[in-house]
Amino acid sequence: MTPRGMTTASRTAKATSAGVRLAGIDAARGLALLAMMATHVLATFESNAQLTPTWIGLAFSGRASALFAVLAGVGLALSTGKQQPVEGSALWAARRGIALRALVVGTVGLSLGGLDVSIAVILVHYALLFLCVLPFVGLGLNRLLVLATAWILASPVLAYLLRPWLLSADPPLRLGHNPGWEDLATPARLLGDLFLTGYYPVLQWIAYLLVGLAIGRMALSKAATPFLLLAAGTTVAVFAKWLGAVLMEDWGGRQALESQIGDPAYPLGSLLQVNLAGVDQSGSVWWLATSAPHAGTTLDLLHTSGVAAAVIGVCLLLGRLGEWVELDLLLPLRGIGAMTLTLYTAHLCIMAALHDRPLAPGWTVEGVYWAQAVGMLVVGGVFAALIWRGPLEWVSHAANQVGRYQPARGRQPARFR
Repeated sequence: MTPRGMTTASRTAKATSAGVRLAGIDAARGLALLAMMATHVLATFESNAQLTPTWIGLAFSGRASALFAVLAGVGLALSTGKQQPVEGSALWAARRGIALRALVVGTVGLSLGGLDVSIAVILVHYALLFLCVLPFVGLGLNRLLVLATAWILASPVLAYLLRPWLLSADPPLRLGHNPGWEDLATPARLLGDLFLTGYYPVLQWIAYLLVGLAIGRMALSKAATPFLLLAAGTTVAVFAKWLGAVLMEDWGGRQALESQIGDPAYPLGSLLQVNLAGVDQSGSVWWLATSAPHAGTTLDLLHTSGVAAAVIGVCLLLGRLGEWVELDLLLPLRGIGAMTLTLYTAHLCIMAALHDRPLAPGWTVEGVYWAQAVGMLVVGGVFAALIWRGPLEWVSHAANQVGRYQPARGRQPARFR
């Protein structure tokens, strides 16, 4: 039954309205990819002894990749019932589809692992995250919020306790490179790196997908939801960064860590502002008190999750603004966001081709970034306008559809009347 007085045209308009508003999710994903590319191409530290952070490092490091992961959770929620998670056989079908999609993403990631490029490729971790959250895709909003909070509080402590044990193994359970096909021959080392010792530790990063699942279970098409995400996300992000600064600077955390390191020339202050990935965060519980990007601590997860929620809120609001002025303001960005796997792969291939080679005359590093960014905006806009899928998105969608296939049971043939 339909509400009294609602015509077919009005129902169609309502569905289109909701679709335009949720296009902000794709736009946020496109923004995340552009920001991740900025940290790949442009300098995050000045080339001096102090490693002075650049504005790119201060603005995007840690936040861009976290937004990407949170949006993965949002996408899973939207594909498994939105506010009302699917149940029963439909839930198991959705899980099979997600697992096969993860297989496609992981295959692409392992293939890209052989590229000669100084970029930490996220795709294998991304695929493993999909598999790890399969038990949770059937949960509702309240349970997801409780689980995400518990994970943000507990997983960094568990990682702090387990990392020294993994790194003391012989050989240490850390790859030191992007996962590739050859690493399947040493599964313990590969899993240790993916879950705990690598650039994107899955154990803590599960929190991002749980946050994203919770956001996706909200009524995103309602007028108040984007404002709630913006306000709550900003509050959490500011609080986490403020508390991290208090613990490090006012309560003596940074001094304790500098004393443990024992090297006056070590640029700890700069690393705490931009990137702690690869730093041995063991030997002092003060490492758990930082809010530094890629620290994987509770405050880091809180801050970056809050930023992600706020950005999603802004993009949803921009989508609604575009609806009001009858202009798709987000078309190029949501075009990028709808084909991130293809464009991310293309970006890595371009950077591999340029790795350790002099740039062509007249080109700068900034020019390399903007050429890719503008190219992606154009390609994404065209694909979005024509409602096309990217090549790799087509493959992952097909895999998802194969996994979700449910043969009809007990269906009786139609009888002629």
